[in-house]
Amino acid sequence: MQTEKEGEDDVSPEEYVALSDFTGSGSDQLSFSRGDRLLVHTKPSSEWWWAELQEVKGYVPASYLRKSTAEEEEDVSLEDPWQDEEYFGSYGTLRLHLEMLSDKSRTEAYRQVILSNSASLKNKVVMDLGCGTGIISLFCAQLAQPSLVYAVEASSMADYTRQLVKQNGSEEVVSVLQARAEEIELPERVDVLVSEWMGNSLLFEFMVESVLLARDRWLREGGVMWPSSAALTLVPCQAHSYYDEKMAFWERPYGLDFTPLQPLAQQEFFTKPKFSHLVEPADCLSSPCDVISLDMYTLQIKDLEEIKGQFQFCVEKPGVFHGFTTWFTAHFESLETGSPPVELNTGPHFKPTHWKQTLFMLDNPVSVCAGDSISGSIVLHRNPVWRRHMTITLHWNVNGSTEETENCKANISSTLFFLPYN
Repeated sequence: MQTEKEGEDDVSPEEYVALSDFTGSGSDQLSFSRGDRLLVHTKPSSEWWWAELQEVKGYVPASYLRKSTAEEEEDVSLEDPWQDEEYFGSYGTLRLHLEMLSDKSRTEAYRQVILSNSASLKNKVVMDLGCGTGIISLFCAQLAQPSLVYAVEASSMADYTRQLVKQNGSEEVVSVLQARAEEIELPERVDVLVSEWMGNSLLFEFMVESVLLARDRWLREGGVMWPSSAALTLVPCQAHSYYDEKMAFWERPYGLDFTPLQPLAQQEFFTKPKFSHLVEPADCLSSPCDVISLDMYTLQIKDLEEIKGQFQFCVEKPGVFHGFTTWFTAHFESLETGSPPVELNTGPHFKPTHWKQTLFMLDNPVSVCAGDSISGSIVLHRNPVWRRHMTITLHWNVNGSTEETENCKANISSTLFFLPYN
């Protein structure tokens, strides 16, 4: 990140109020507390602004600030931290449902879970939370013999889900309820709670909180959760084409030197992850590892505020370390004796899903050799203001595998602070 902003004094600073505490992860980021008044000098991107607090300047996350006028503060108090109108509005249209239903890996995984556990689902009560068009509920009704399926959907899509249930002759088994998880009322507890709650980097949108609320209130003791567990996977990788497209481009476009724009490009393109990325297996510099694991039976809502993981990779081949790629795996325990669990893996060695993978770019690429070690930590921190969003922080360092490379790489380390969803 840049630590100086040319021309900042040419623009009158604007005063903003901090909505929540923030701890900067580097010397170029400001730390502040809720209620602090900051002067914003420039807004180089929609995510990061250059601001001043008590004569100290640095980058601040824009989503943590609001204008300090009384009118603006009043507006903030009326805003919905869950952004439900936007969130449920998007699920009330067909665009997202078409994308999800067209994802055969995702949809077939849930179908296989129901099919392979059909005997155990007989006469059971099932809740399908966030059912959307009701595809999982219909799988239950047609592939197993549950006594009842509660298909819960908060968006306006529920009206069409009722039509689809009737159209497919399942109205005697599937009961569609239009309500949020926090509002539903059932006459009984359920034996199975199934939901497709996963998002980019596993947790985006934090639908998982609704699942945990439903679990605690409506899942009977000894009941089943699908997915039963999930894991976030990380790997160091190369990303030559993306780096060339966003950064190297500015070196000599049309024979001209545009390198003064590279710091701005770095701030604009590399401080947010690249979603819908498809990493080639050949671009993975080492074997991947699970950095965060969630047990859906023991996970608590309070645990979602900050989740930490550690990693240590051994570079398997020489290359350029451009960043990290993440994906997730969801596991569905089997209820049938001797049957293996079903796994939904969104990684590069499997058929691409609509989630694809997520790429986190370093500020500057690092050349690495076989045997080098890349170690560090990852922190997923839930946004204290916008509750469906999160920040991701990666601390990493590279150590060389030989005496020569170790001498030049032992001090290569950095902290990457990403604001992926704001």
